Amino acid sequence: MTNPYLPMQAEIIERIQESPNMYTLRLRFTDPSVQAAYSFEPGQFNMLYLYGVGEIPISIVSDPKDEHIIEHTIRAVGRVTNAMSSLNVGDVIGIRGPYGRGWPVLEAEQHDVAVVTGGLGCAPVVSVLNYIANRRERFGMLNIVQGVKHTCDFIWRERYDHWRELPDTRVLLAADDGEPIWPFHIGRVTDLFEQMEFDRKRVIVMLCGPEGMMRVVVKYMLEQHVADNVIWLSMERNMQCGVGHCGHCQYGDRFICKDGPVFNYAELKHLFGKKGF
Repeated sequence: MTNPYLPMQAEIIERIQESPNMYTLRLRFTDPSVQAAYSFEPGQFNMLYLYGVGEIPISIVSDPKDEHIIEHTIRAVGRVTNAMSSLNVGDVIGIRGPYGRGWPVLEAEQHDVAVVTGGLGCAPVVSVLNYIANRRERFGMLNIVQGVKHTCDFIWRERYDHWRELPDTRVLLAADDGEPIWPFHIGRVTDLFEQMEFDRKRVIVMLCGPEGMMRVVVKYMLEQHVADNVIWLSMERNMQCGVGHCGHCQYGDRFICKDGPVFNYAELKHLFGKKGF
């Protein structure tokens, strides 16, 4: 967009209640020329603005090839997200973006891919999974590993069922607390790591979720002799401006909103897991 500080009006064309506190808004700019000019990379985010309430950063979960819809999945946890949860089809919000650096999808072509997420942190990787699924022949073995605390936190079951049917794809799911009808692993997501299939010399690793979980995955991958520069992490901090001006998301000498949110582990290993950062 020409002005990074100016929200452009978008209309809600579909609303999906994913779980008791998570919902998806499918949006389209009201100005067709803005919609036609809009593009993004998997892993980038938008700033969503609810008029009179406030603004929040939300990952884009739709596929970049969809030129008509911009999709966001949102958890109702604060003032803005709770207010947005009451919106319906036909209501309008503001969008600034896209911002940040996304996943290395071009570098991942012709490589095995391991996508590991934990908690409710799966939204930032949905766009890259959609990207790979829609271009499956360009990539090697695909491992999708998702862990949640409670089974009710697990959303997009239809998408995971679809991904499970893709060729050369392993979908591994775990819940810390499983219901009797939960058909997957009950326990820690780390219990599933040994079931992944990849060539350590030609794998790209993509991580998203609690930093404690990501530290465990990084340690495991390094022990498997996976190079640190092929491990990518989606980081979260208090992003408020999207352009690196306000300083709220500063991470050492980097800004999560501008230099990330996706980082290569080799870039961050001097900071990652250190108290105060």
